[in-house]
Amino acid sequence: MKKVILIILGSLLILIAGIATYAMVAWDKKYDAPFPELKATNDSATIARGRYLCYGPAHCSSCHVPMDKIDAVKAGAQIPLSGGWTLPIPPGTFRAPNLTPDPETGIGNWTDGQIARALRHLVKHDGGQLFPFMPFQEMSDDDIVAIISFLRSQPAVKHDVPASELSFLGKAIYAFGGMTPEGPTNTPPAHVQIDTTIQYGKYIANSVSNCVGCHTNRDLHTGEFIGTPFAGGLMMPPDAFSLGYTFVTPNITPDKSTGIMAGWNEEAFIGRFRAGRVHKGSPMPWECFAAMDTIELKAIYKYLNSLQPVTNKIEKVVFAPGEQLPK
Repeated sequence: MKKVILIILGSLLILIAGIATYAMVAWDKKYDAPFPELKATNDSATIARGRYLCYGPAHCSSCHVPMDKIDAVKAGAQIPLSGGWTLPIPPGTFRAPNLTPDPETGIGNWTDGQIARALRHLVKHDGGQLFPFMPFQEMSDDDIVAIISFLRSQPAVKHDVPASELSFLGKAIYAFGGMTPEGPTNTPPAHVQIDTTIQYGKYIANSVSNCVGCHTNRDLHTGEFIGTPFAGGLMMPPDAFSLGYTFVTPNITPDKSTGIMAGWNEEAFIGRFRAGRVHKGSPMPWECFAAMDTIELKAIYKYLNSLQPVTNKIEKVVFAPGEQLPK
């Protein structure tokens, strides 16, 4: 019997070693996603729209800046997007790259198609996959062109940001197909009408500002959605920016008993965004959303109130260091 047990244990060790070796070797896959035929322009209105998106609704500036500039950005500064923001989470340590047109450390040698592919298909310029921090797959052609045009217009900043590093968990997820680059689910629109309609609010909330990405519960190891859209419940553990606090996203459906939208009229909703950050460590990019035009805020308000109410009571959204967390 002892010999049988030893054989079984030995076999298990060999199997585990084989799986580990495969994960360490096979994680760095390359993907052949298409290059969108979208080209940057020098048109001033297009560049202005791109700047507005990057420092406003799309909140690119909340990540693509150096760590020592985070407080300046939170205070409203619009600095070049030279990268450096770093986030350690279970799948790895992720660093936002330099998006200025520096040819050595930034995007100066990337084509417009490579940048557009990263936004729309989550495939890097070298064919590797991007962790899904940027859910812009269904952003309109016009807005992708605007962002690329703005990025090209920035002053080139030489800032060599180290590449992101996957943990063993992250490599295993990549190697075994637990996460692969995802392109658009629907055909992205070429143009979007900018107005205060529910339709435009839906576009901003889902394809630009990613309200759905945080206000929906998800598995933090894989990024998979496990909750009802916009019903909240995503627990965000302490990180380098949260000062030890844990945050849980609230339910922003119009449910009268458990959703926060039921307590806000349009004026109060807009006023909350204009007021900016209340909790210093909050992961929500308030500084970017406070800069949004009233048109966007009215549209988002109408869209959120058009959603199917979902009963999902979030007892508390801010937990101090050491405080008992919900199970």
